[in-house]
Amino acid sequence: MEQRVRHPEKAHRPDNPVQVRKPDWIRVKAPVSAEYAETRKIVRDHSLVTVCEEAACPNIGECWKKKHATMMLLGAICTRACSFCNVATGMPDKLDPHEPDNVASAVEKMGLNHIVLTSVDRDDLPDGGAAHFARTIRAIRERNPGTTVEVLTPDFLRKDGALEIVVEARPDVFNHNLETVPRLYPTIRPGARYFHSLRLLQRVKEIDPSIFTKSGLMVGLGETRIEIMQVMDDLRVADVDFLTIGQYLQPTAKHAAVDRFVTPDEFAEYATLAKAKGFLLVASTPLTRSSYHADSDFVALRAAREAKLSAAAKPAAE
Repeated sequence: MEQRVRHPEKAHRPDNPVQVRKPDWIRVKAPVSAEYAETRKIVRDHSLVTVCEEAACPNIGECWKKKHATMMLLGAICTRACSFCNVATGMPDKLDPHEPDNVASAVEKMGLNHIVLTSVDRDDLPDGGAAHFARTIRAIRERNPGTTVEVLTPDFLRKDGALEIVVEARPDVFNHNLETVPRLYPTIRPGARYFHSLRLLQRVKEIDPSIFTKSGLMVGLGETRIEIMQVMDDLRVADVDFLTIGQYLQPTAKHAAVDRFVTPDEFAEYATLAKAKGFLLVASTPLTRSSYHADSDFVALRAAREAKLSAAAKPAAE
């Protein structure tokens, strides 16, 4: 009954058996550390929502032990009903006007050098929540001037001007996940449009080339290797800097079934292919998620850009 309340739109769907027995490479330890408990307390004390909990991320124990939590803005209820996602669907609550300041305070208490901000889809809002993203970015910068900010935004579908509001706040990294290949959008991401999401990422670079762009894919949903390679090419045409690829894990029997568990060797092959296509950085492992190791990845991303610019300048200097 609890799952029906959380995902009312999925209640009528037939069950897809959940594969309880997972390969050795996909298993994680239960979160038990003192640091995990401390991170949880900070989140609760500031009345914040995290995607780590709402999306049932398998890396929560590792990340929260390091006090790395990905904040989910705009409430805990999404207006979309993607078949892969564990976030609750329904009619969202009103925006919390104190959330930007509460996030900034939590970032300070956790001592974060890098913070990832994501959100539910808010199709009910005229700007899709863009101004709230911008206010949160500015609140963090005011209170934590040394902290870099990464956003993982919705697609802002049919929200003219929303993207520009977020870009104007100048996040250090702008992430928007394509999630899967175009063929699977009608069943996996029915409320979204592949080429709109691709164009969103391209538009960020057109407005402000200094902002790093990033996107993520799930595998194990029935996609083919050729389809993944085509998405890589599409992202490079959009000048996306950073690609993450991780294994899809089925949250409940009402969600899309896992087609297969992709092996670590296949993930390594995807990483090699993506690097050859020109991405500045690639993270491709079974447990990779959009904000997994985001702090160290940002350092590597910045170094990769500097190395590329330095290499490009050498022939001119000679």
